[in-house]
Amino acid sequence: MAPRDLSLTASSTMVTLTDHGPLRMTTLAETEGVTQPSMSELVNRLQRDGLVIRQRDADDGRAVCVAATAAGQALVGERRRERASRLARLVVTLDEEDRRALAAAEPAIRHLIAKGFAGIDGEARFDKERAPASQR
Repeated sequence: MAPRDLSLTASSTMVTLTDHGPLRMTTLAETEGVTQPSMSELVNRLQRDGLVIRQRDADDGRAVCVAATAAGQALVGERRRERASRLARLVVTLDEEDRRALAAAEPAIRHLIAKGFAGIDGEARFDKERAPASQR
């Protein structure tokens, strides 16, 4: 699957799974802001493409978790490298003052990332309290 073949929700889901490990379907749906049936359909497609697997939740054998496969993790890594490369090409076009301003903003940006990426609605995309105990 080419990196550009993923929808925004599929891409976001893959990043969430890569960054936070296996998550219950309900947590994944809530994190991504979609209904559980929609997430189930998306996970079916991602599983068919070899990017995720379903597995039993280690904390509750009745529940199912979704995890990124090695191929899914590699795809996320490839997408990140492509974005970093594009960003680097853009940054070098900035004048010195703009590059200094960007460098000065880096600590605040890292702080925001550490707190958890917030979507447009301000809701945290990943809430460790809703994750399986093994992911807290």
